[in-house]
Amino acid sequence: MTANAINGFLNCYQEWQSSKLRNPINILLLNLMPTKQATERQFLKAFNDLKQDVNFTFAYPTSHSFKGTSREAMAHTYLKFSEAAKKDYDALIITGAPVETLDFEQVDYWQEFEQIINWSHTHVKQTLLECWASQAALAIEFNLKKQNLREKIFGIYSATDIDTTSPLMAGLTTKNQLKMPQSRHTNIDQPHGVKIVCSNDEIGPMILHASQINQTYLTGHPEYDVDTLKIEYERDLNKKKAILAPKNYFDRDHHIHNTWQSSSHQVYQNWLNLMN
Repeated sequence: MTANAINGFLNCYQEWQSSKLRNPINILLLNLMPTKQATERQFLKAFNDLKQDVNFTFAYPTSHSFKGTSREAMAHTYLKFSEAAKKDYDALIITGAPVETLDFEQVDYWQEFEQIINWSHTHVKQTLLECWASQAALAIEFNLKKQNLREKIFGIYSATDIDTTSPLMAGLTTKNQLKMPQSRHTNIDQPHGVKIVCSNDEIGPMILHASQINQTYLTGHPEYDVDTLKIEYERDLNKKKAILAPKNYFDRDHHIHNTWQSSSHQVYQNWLNLMN
């Protein structure tokens, strides 16, 4: 079907073609990633291939100062969350953020993030949280702690343990069928009060779900383009960081095959279906 950008950088620069839609699902996307345009495009491309029409409205936390993007540019192209919060949406998506090694209370928009999570309980039907945002929401909702890791979880990981009864796993019940890009330095404590939908033997939970508050938590980045991990890897190499090549990503000839796109689309489709 069709994914529209109601606002955002791609909309402002006319780099994404939008159409007039009848009865779309209206999604508020809080974009915390530093790569604003790339992240917009990744989500628009992913949802453009799903069965429902979707309108994306991009928002940002007013209390945050973004590196590399001026406050004026953000205000011109995105909605302040305080403005977006004046209406209801069908769903909320919150992206990852490059603040995972900080204590939650050290993040400049932490208090506003807590307000956003509380707001979601009464103003959207479903909430989807990715990477850092999933850890942050799990800390708020279930008091789960995060732990710094000695070695970064970096690469493409497959689900080795699957809850075949979960609607989020429809069409993905075969072992290793679901693959997801991961890029993080932290992990969560053993979950309690929230259901593990699928996990990997090496890195733990990949998708969790709390039906009582309509929240879904993805520990990775299903939206990533084929070259996103490569870009991150080369960036860290250029910064002289100690980093290993992303696992299960390059083949022997250093080529990349997008092994996760199909299952990523299915996860997003299954999540949209929760609103039916």
